[in-house]
Amino acid sequence: MNPEVELLKQLSESFGPAGFEREVSLRVKDHVSRFSDSVTTDKLGSVIFSKKGTSEKPRIMLAGHVDEVGFIINSIEKDTGFLGFAPLGGWFDQVLLAQRVIVRSRKGDFFGVIASKPPHLLKPEEQTQVVKKEDMFIDVGASDPSDVEKMGIRIGDPVVPYSPFAIVNDGRVALGKAFDDRVGAVIAAETVRRMADAGSKHPNTLFGVATVQEEVGLRGAMTSAYVVEPDAAIVLEVDIAGDVPGIKPREAPTRLGKGPAILTYDASMIPNQAFKELAIQVAEAEKIPYQLSGVAKGGTDAGRIHLHKTGCPSIVISVPTRHIHSHAGMLSLSDLSNAIGLTMKLVERLDKKTVDSFTSF
Repeated sequence: MNPEVELLKQLSESFGPAGFEREVSLRVKDHVSRFSDSVTTDKLGSVIFSKKGTSEKPRIMLAGHVDEVGFIINSIEKDTGFLGFAPLGGWFDQVLLAQRVIVRSRKGDFFGVIASKPPHLLKPEEQTQVVKKEDMFIDVGASDPSDVEKMGIRIGDPVVPYSPFAIVNDGRVALGKAFDDRVGAVIAAETVRRMADAGSKHPNTLFGVATVQEEVGLRGAMTSAYVVEPDAAIVLEVDIAGDVPGIKPREAPTRLGKGPAILTYDASMIPNQAFKELAIQVAEAEKIPYQLSGVAKGGTDAGRIHLHKTGCPSIVISVPTRHIHSHAGMLSLSDLSNAIGLTMKLVERLDKKTVDSFTSF
C-alpha cells in the first residue's frame, strides 16, 4: 500500500466528529513530526506543521480539515435506553436508517445501529414518507437505561459511522468514511513529506494545517490562520463527484479518475483569479490531468482563510468523491496522487514575486 493510501486508511478509520477530533489530530501530529521543522497547535486543536524553504516569505498555508460529519447524543429514553441524537455537520435523513455507528463514552466505544419503527408497524401514508432524524434513535442493545449507564454513555457523547476502509475496482478506488476531509489532510502531509524527502528548494515557508470543526462553521480555519499568518493558501478538499445517477453536470461537473478539481467558485469563496489561473497553468505544463469545478451550495476552509485580516489569496484543489456526508464515500486513488503532485508543483512556484502579483494592480 502506498504511503498516502496507508495514511488515508489510518485517518479514515479514526474517530473524530467535529469538536471531538483529538484521536485524528494526534495521529496527524505523530505522522508529520517525522519530517517537519516544527509542529504546534492552535487553541482549538488544529495541528500546524512547517517546512522551511529557501526563503522565510511568503508563508504558504496548506489546509485540510480532519473533523468528520457525525452525531452527538442528546437524549436517553427513560424506559428503554434508546439514544436520541443530533447531527454534527450536514446529513440527509434518508442515508441514516439501518446504518451501524460507534458511540464513544468515558468507558470506551460501543457499537449501535440507527433505527426507527419497523415497516410492519407503519401506516400506509407513513411508508411513503422520509423518516426524519428526530424520529430515529440509536440502539446499543440496551434493555433499559441502567444498561446505558453501565456503558458510561451520557448526553453529549459523540458518535461516528462505522465504515472500515477498503480498496475496490482492482485497486483503483478507495471506499470508506470521513474522506471529507481527511483526504485533504493526507494531501497536505504528503506534500510536505515528499518535498522534505526530495530536498525540494521551494522558495517559501510551507505550513500544513489539519484544521478542526470545519463541518460546523469553518472554525479551525479561522483560528489556525492567526497562527500561520499566510500570504497565500491552498485549501485541500473533496469535490462532489457528479458521475452518479440523478446528478446533472451543471450541478456537479467532476468525475472520478479524471484528475483533481480546481475550484472556480462556491458559496463561501470566489478564488483569487491570478492564483487559480496559475494552478491551471501548472497542471497543463506538468501534464497533470485536472477538472474545473463549481459548487453553488456549501463551502470550505478557504471561506474563512481568504478573509483573514486584510485578505489572503486562496484557491481550492480537491479530489472528486462520491457519496460524501454518508457512511461511505468513494474516490479515485489516481486523483489523490495527482492532487498531491499538482500541489507540490504549485508550491515550488510560489516565490514572493509570484505571490505579490496575485494582489497587485
